[in-house]
Amino acid sequence: MCLRMVVPSRHLQDLYELFASVGSEQEAKMLLEDILSPQEIASLTERWQLIQALHRGVAQRDIAKDLGISISKITRGSRMLQFGSGGFAHFLKKLRK
Repeated sequence: MCLRMVVPSRHLQDLYELFASVGSEQEAKMLLEDILSPQEIASLTERWQLIQALHRGVAQRDIAKDLGISISKITRGSRMLQFGSGGFAHFLKKLRK
């Protein structure tokens, strides 16, 4: 489902502007802790860890074991890495992960 169909584009633009204004790890921490629940932060953290592991070539079963998550979650992450907007690839390169 396209996000733009669910959320008005001006609201998305406002959110993108908010995230673009983050200037440090401390600011990112402050924003994430206020905007997301602890469970949402844990979910995002898990997703980023599995994306990094996939990028390094770690086998899906090993990722599942190491992170204690299902293969289906890893498969969804793999699809996003391969067929998403390119954001993961961009930031993996930018952060040299």
